[in-house]
Amino acid sequence: MTCMKLLGQKLAARDFDRQTAELQLCIAILNRFTALSIPVTQPAD
Repeated sequence: MTCMKLLGQKLAARDFDRQTAELQLCIAILNRFTALSIPVTQPAD
């Protein structure tokens, strides 16, 4: 539930399907942040 602490304390949606979409959005944002922080190494010429 780290996603909830970073992006909001609780779910805003009341409907289960909308809650699912909200969680998937949180996960997508966290995955993007993780992808941005992974260094790309290249061998020296």
